[in-house]
Amino acid sequence: MADVTIYGAGIFGLSVAWSCARRGATVRVIDPYGPGAGSSGGLVGALAPHVPEQWNDKKAFQLDSLIMAQRFWGDVAQASGHKAGYARLGRLQPVADDAALALARQRTQGAAELWQGMAEWRVRPRGDLGAWAPESASGWLIEDSLSARLHPRMACTALVAAIRAKGGEVLQKGAAQGRVVWATGVAGLEEISAQRPRAFGNAVKGQAALLRLDRRDYPQIFADGALVVPHADGTVAVGSTSERDFDDPSQTDAQLDEVLARAEAAVPALAGAEVIERWAGLRPRARSRAPVLGSHPLRADEFIANGGFKIGFGMAPKVGAVMADLVLEGRDAIPDGFRPEASY
Repeated sequence: MADVTIYGAGIFGLSVAWSCARRGATVRVIDPYGPGAGSSGGLVGALAPHVPEQWNDKKAFQLDSLIMAQRFWGDVAQASGHKAGYARLGRLQPVADDAALALARQRTQGAAELWQGMAEWRVRPRGDLGAWAPESASGWLIEDSLSARLHPRMACTALVAAIRAKGGEVLQKGAAQGRVVWATGVAGLEEISAQRPRAFGNAVKGQAALLRLDRRDYPQIFADGALVVPHADGTVAVGSTSERDFDDPSQTDAQLDEVLARAEAAVPALAGAEVIERWAGLRPRARSRAPVLGSHPLRADEFIANGGFKIGFGMAPKVGAVMADLVLEGRDAIPDGFRPEASY
């Protein structure tokens, strides 16, 4: 008999399962489509912080999670024998003009205070950062040492193997046993929305591409709205769109071509790299835009972990921890902004 059943084998469901399993609980994960079948099986895998200002519970939670990530993914790799492609290599962002430069320098002090010495936010001349550096109209770049990357598919594979190594199950069908957590992404948000007077959440389509280019030891780049993320397997991911309106959730189109063009213009080192995969999928966005954690709105005595949207992999270590606290021990450390009520 399982102590905990988790419906959904995306990043939130697998992270909750792993966090419970490493505390000694027997877990069962059920997903009819298999692990990482939704947006968690995408390409990008950027784990990046919000700007260090106007501090709130969401930003503090994310900081904790990003700091936890190295140990979290290291423990997963040790238990599973599979690496997630995790590395904390930082991020580069171009600075547009003098006003943006002044703001970036202010945030240096904000990071020194709010990130508690665990990471840095610096402003550096583009010429100091080599050929990988993005173009910058001002000649300056923001460099932070908190951002990290992982490969989403490698991460899901590693989590499944780690859960099984602890005696857990990851199944496509089966009956619920023990306490129940619903981490069913877009389908879960739509189910709740159907029973409320207004939308609880919605699907946002994202498109991304994978390039054959080995920059595995280089930082990620965020420039002109495009993310450029070097992966451990010798590829570079580029993404992504955010589409509220779409006809086909799984097909790529000219919007991805536009993202690729912007990325190449911003990062000349991408020029000529072969596109080896184009991907599209739906990401679960709660009305609050924050993760949705806690008691399930429709199911008494059951739980929800949903709404990862663009930050699911970065939030996963702490989401798993606080949900394990709640499900296994009844300890509730969930910020108010993450509770289901915030999306009513």
